[in-house]
Amino acid sequence: MQHTFKIDGMTCGGCASSIRKVLDAQPGVTGAEVDLAAAEARFDYDPAQTPLASIQQAIEDAGYDVVA
Repeated sequence: MQHTFKIDGMTCGGCASSIRKVLDAQPGVTGAEVDLAAAEARFDYDPAQTPLASIQQAIEDAGYDVVA
């Protein structure tokens, strides 16, 4: 399943890299891409392994805001 989050708080390539690492560390998440200019994170995930809310929480725990 593919999902895109809009993310506030990214200011540089290092931020985008940090978010990509957070996504890659989540069980069942594959193909994570973070676009700094669009302020988006796109990824494929298996909801049976990790619920979307857990992925969102991991991004927020890293210091970024997921925009609803």
